Amino acid sequence: MSSKKMKKYYIETFGCQMNEFDSERIAYLLDKEGYEKWEKAEESDVIIINTCAVRENAKNKLYGHIGRLKSLKLLRSDLLICIGGCSAQNLKEEILRVFPFVDIIFGTHNISELPNLIFKKVSAGRSICNVENDGFDYILNDFKNTHSFKACLPVSIGCNNYCSYCIVPYVRGKEKSIEPSEIVNAAKDLVLKGVVEITLLGQNVNSYGKDFEIKFEFPDLLEKIAQINGLKRIRFMTSHPKDLSNDLIKVISKNSNIVNHIHLPLQSGSDKILKSMNRKYSRGSYLEIIKNIRTQIPDCSITTDIIVGFPGENYEDFKETMDIIERVRFNKAFTFIFSKREGTAAYKLEDIVSLEEKKEWFKELLLTQNKISMEENKTLVGKNLEVLVEGAGSKGMMHGRLENNSIVNFEGNEDLVGKIIKLNITEAKSFYLLGKTLI
Repeated sequence: MSSKKMKKYYIETFGCQMNEFDSERIAYLLDKEGYEKWEKAEESDVIIINTCAVRENAKNKLYGHIGRLKSLKLLRSDLLICIGGCSAQNLKEEILRVFPFVDIIFGTHNISELPNLIFKKVSAGRSICNVENDGFDYILNDFKNTHSFKACLPVSIGCNNYCSYCIVPYVRGKEKSIEPSEIVNAAKDLVLKGVVEITLLGQNVNSYGKDFEIKFEFPDLLEKIAQINGLKRIRFMTSHPKDLSNDLIKVISKNSNIVNHIHLPLQSGSDKILKSMNRKYSRGSYLEIIKNIRTQIPDCSITTDIIVGFPGENYEDFKETMDIIERVRFNKAFTFIFSKREGTAAYKLEDIVSLEEKKEWFKELLLTQNKISMEENKTLVGKNLEVLVEGAGSKGMMHGRLENNSIVNFEGNEDLVGKIIKLNITEAKSFYLLGKTLI
């Protein structure tokens, strides 16, 4: 089959918002070459799986997914199956060994090469693997924005933190900040196209600019982007507690279009476990940051990530995490039972607690956090709040997102998508809210 006949491509994305942005870049590059994005994998000529490597279940999910593609490949030998992203970077030899029908493996630094890799595969007929780190691979105007009204923009790629449980620095490389002018210009272009909300992305946005020769850090960048006319909402993630400065809190507090929501991963409330995780902050310094946020941005919502059952963690360590949950009262927590990732420092640590016991801790944490989330959501009932309408939900309802990142379901029509409207919050659930449009 010639490359000219391969017109339909299908992308499936696993993992974080950075992966979603990478998929938008893939779509842009293939569209530029004359391909057409397609909604059904079985009707496509090229299937691209953009992978995640953060947790063990991500690998298991990926392998199950690739395995199911084998039947399609048997039916259509000219179908191209391409595996990209973090797991492709990390597990390239294993993927080719377990799934010899995979045609192309490309890494996080080789996205711009994908059209050429497809051409080479069609011409040569053999599987191709390219996961070499050839340097900086980002051009911020080379992506196909999935939504007309909101977009993500990376401010940096890679990570220098080397948390002991995390594979990301090994698959995405060292941190490199994107030039401020490139980010600001890209943001302006998006606003001119109708985007009203931009999320700035980085493995650690708070260390942005530390690799520049002149002093220009994340609060400076945020201040510049906040001045763009027509940009209604600015979000960012992820913040690392070791680098979150008071300057950042001040910038958020004085700019109305920077949302009052900070995602600040805790991971553990135990100093012993935080040290073992190589997080480089203490429970005390974390609580001090929370105090500063609450003082300067009283209505700021705070969400977090927590790992339960890290190697070496005992019940007393876990109770220290529970203590912080009850003190801070996070609006929402993304919680996970620890899973080993080969290649990380934590992979070799001795695990002293059974999975059954970890599951009991996990259940205890969820019960407490869900109760807090419900109580925090109830404080919004009766208020008139602005929501950015994102699309249709279930049971004929529409859904949108509050400034604090909470989802609200309400009756409405699809003409509202992309608009910021006012809703009266009528009911609270643990994971979402119900609202009524105001005329």
